[in-house]
Amino acid sequence: MAAAVPQPPQPAKRTRDAARTQAEILEVATREFARLGYAGARVDEIAARIETTKRMIYYYFGSKEQLFTAVLERAYAVIRHREQELDVEHLDPVAAIRRLAELTFDHHEAHPDFIRLVGIENIHEAEHIAASSTLGSLNSPAITVISRILESGHAEGVFTADVDALDLHAMISSFCFFRVANRYTFRALFGRDLTAPDRHEHYRTMLGDMVIAYLTSGGNPPGPVPRR
Repeated sequence: MAAAVPQPPQPAKRTRDAARTQAEILEVATREFARLGYAGARVDEIAARIETTKRMIYYYFGSKEQLFTAVLERAYAVIRHREQELDVEHLDPVAAIRRLAELTFDHHEAHPDFIRLVGIENIHEAEHIAASSTLGSLNSPAITVISRILESGHAEGVFTADVDALDLHAMISSFCFFRVANRYTFRALFGRDLTAPDRHEHYRTMLGDMVIAYLTSGGNPPGPVPRR
C-alpha cells in the first residue's frame, strides 16, 4: 500500500476580531484626516492602506462623517485619559498648576495629529463634536483639577488673581496649541522653530512661568490711563 502523500501546509488565516479591525481603521484614518483634512481624505484610500474594504469601514462606522467623528473621539480620549491620571494632590498649588501646564505641553508636542484634527474641526465649526454623544457633553477633567488647584492656591494666599478655571485652561492650551500648529509659519517668518529640541525645556519652563506670574499678579490688569 502506497504511503499517503503529505499535504503542503496551508497558509495561516489571518484572524481579525472586531476591536482590532476598528482600531486599525481609526489609526490609519487619523493619519489621513490629519494629513488631508476631512474633505480631502478618502475612505477608499484608508481601506487600501489596511487591506480592507470600504464596505467594511462603513459596516463599523456607518459613513465618512461618522468615521471622522470617531477619530476625533479617539484623539480627545487620549488627553482626557492623561488628565484623569494626573496626580497633583500631594503638590503645593504652584507646583500643581505647573505640572498640569507641562502635561498639556508634552501631550500637544507628542500628538501633532491631534493639533491638526482640532484645527480641521474648527474649520467645520465643531459640527462633528456637537453631533457626538461622547464629545458634545464632555467636560475636561483638567477643568476640575484646575478648579481645585485654584481654590487651594487662593485659600493659602498664593494665588491672588481672580481667574476662571476655563480661562486658565484656554491660556495654557493656547500656547501649547500655537507652538505646534504654527511652527512652520513662525519659522518661515521669524527663523525660529518653536518645536526645536534644544528649545524644548525653555518653552516648557516659560509656559509655567507665565501661568504662575499671571496667578500671582494680584488681580485684574489696570484700566485705561485717563486722558489729561
